[in-house]
Amino acid sequence: MADAAPRLRELFEQVLGVPLPVGIRAWDGSQAGPPGAPVLVVRHRRALRRLLWKPGELGLARAWVAGDLDVEGDLYAALDLMAGLLWERDEDARTLAEALRDPGVRAAVRGLVRMAGPALPPAPPKEEVRRRRHLHTRRTDRRAISHHYDVGNDFYELVLGPSMVYSCAYWQAPEDQGGTLEDAQRDKLELVCRKLALRPGRRLLDVGCGWGSMAIHAAREHGVSVVGITLSQEQAAYARKRVADEGLTDRVEIRVQDYRDVTDGPYDAVSSIGMAEHVGSERYLEYARTLHRLLAPGGRLLNHQIARRPQRDESAYDVDAFIDAYVFPDGELAPLGTTVSQLERAGFEVRDVESIREHYALTLRRWVANLEAGWERAVGLAGFGRARVWLLYMAASALSFEHNRIGVNQVLAVRTPESGGSGMPLRSRTWNV
Repeated sequence: MADAAPRLRELFEQVLGVPLPVGIRAWDGSQAGPPGAPVLVVRHRRALRRLLWKPGELGLARAWVAGDLDVEGDLYAALDLMAGLLWERDEDARTLAEALRDPGVRAAVRGLVRMAGPALPPAPPKEEVRRRRHLHTRRTDRRAISHHYDVGNDFYELVLGPSMVYSCAYWQAPEDQGGTLEDAQRDKLELVCRKLALRPGRRLLDVGCGWGSMAIHAAREHGVSVVGITLSQEQAAYARKRVADEGLTDRVEIRVQDYRDVTDGPYDAVSSIGMAEHVGSERYLEYARTLHRLLAPGGRLLNHQIARRPQRDESAYDVDAFIDAYVFPDGELAPLGTTVSQLERAGFEVRDVESIREHYALTLRRWVANLEAGWERAVGLAGFGRARVWLLYMAASALSFEHNRIGVNQVLAVRTPESGGSGMPLRSRTWNV
């Protein structure tokens, strides 16, 4: 079909009911759309088949990961424009089934079917994990963690930089004021240590220890003994080598262990940084009670966790289709209020909540820049599809934090003894770094 782009744009706008804010370039080289806007490049008719067989976010994700759909121009701008369009439609709650009641929409869909060509639905990209019920057993949690973290330590070094910290940094000074990602990650680790009041002679349990950065910082800078646990074999091997290289094997132990299997408490402090998102709503109270049990009376928990906005009907919440299928299988987000309530139900006294949402947007943009700068090597290390997954998820997540669609919070809680003495200072926020 000659000049496919104008027709494609017309049909999409009929289905959506609004003008497309981006340009379209079709497989035949034709282009249509507003000048100067980012361009969606439909490289193959297969992209249409993916969308028709799986309308919405998952179909778009499959086309992106497979390379059937691309963006020319500013990726952030393209995602922002399209996300705004989809967000408004979500607010209107206009489902595809409702839209198809319109004869014009049905005609437009038939037009897209003709453009897509007769074919069976394309197989999903090999990077996709088949969706399943979120059981959060020890076995399914190990599989989910392996899918996300056992991509290869070299790949994560490229994206995360020397700090090897895969959670929100704490930006004292943005990059345009001289701050670096490494500075910000060091400051985040120091902030956590200060909130937990770490000092020599104390024991710290680092739940979801990643590549060992928190454990090493706490032992080296604050003299504590640390047990770090992860479900990722690759992370554990990398962390153990780092611990040995730092000469800290007498103070840091890295285990491949589920948090539910830790029995050697009590600990004086527990850090859980970017791990609780993997726990699942049905298991969260168990998670909180387990950490409460592992703490000595007066011990502190620092729970650093991504949060979503609450919904009018919480029972209608479902995990993000793209994230569940390609990034964090079985991951679930909860509103901040739900997290605080569950920690309190487990027996904790919540003493401080700090939102650092904007910090995560800055962090993600830096990770995206690292990935783009080392793109060819990233593809060589992780494969084309997996590198595309990480680029899309990190860029889209940066925008979600910037627009307050999701947030991240550090919740400081105490296992307050029966005497009532929390051990906390009379004035909070004395831990500034």
